[in-house]
Amino acid sequence: MIPLLPTATTTEERHRNADVAILPVGSFEQHGDYLPLSTDTIVATLIARQIADAYPVLLLPPVTISCSHEHSAWPGTASISARTLHAIVTDVYDSITRSGPTALVVVNGHGGNYVLSNVVQEGNAEGRRMALFPSREDWNEARDAAGLTSSMHEDMHAGELETSLLLHAYPEVIRAGYESADWIADDRRHLLTKGMQGYTDSGVIGRPSLATAEKGKALLDSLTTSFNEVLNLFPKP
Repeated sequence: MIPLLPTATTTEERHRNADVAILPVGSFEQHGDYLPLSTDTIVATLIARQIADAYPVLLLPPVTISCSHEHSAWPGTASISARTLHAIVTDVYDSITRSGPTALVVVNGHGGNYVLSNVVQEGNAEGRRMALFPSREDWNEARDAAGLTSSMHEDMHAGELETSLLLHAYPEVIRAGYESADWIADDRRHLLTKGMQGYTDSGVIGRPSLATAEKGKALLDSLTTSFNEVLNLFPKP
């Protein structure tokens, strides 16, 4: 099993002397009857771990609770405010840049963390060196490379992409039922007002029946390649 928490020592990080730190940000929210509440944290950490295996970066532990208010109708979901998440990311940046790295890349695993775009945009305007990954374009390229059938809009939550990633890396956490859990709700114009419960009874919006472990591996491989462009944003000072 791929470890979810970093195990490097301070001596190893001193030798690595990374210029860029990677902060996975997940969530703790419902993902239907078959994926765990920690799915987004697993996804963000999985992407960050593969990046750290490919590039000389400092891998940080994940933020495990974030902005999941649209899922609050389901048991187990936990959230923090957008201003709290903003403060956490900013504080982490200020902390890690005192000990060596000069840039922070936030690897976001939850689409509802809208504030992360503001954190990065404001941070760079104020002189911090920050980036958000994967971008929409990175995800689209990864979906194409993996041969996903559903579109990004259709595949909103607990669908083909997330289920494929977990089938590849952590199949033991998936419960039975994803093969018959497809639910389409393409018109979600009032999501911010109604929440997910306005568009799905199961908590699923997408087509998990299309998921495969092979697609999950191809998604990760594509994202890892795309990350090289992010590193190019932060040349050594």
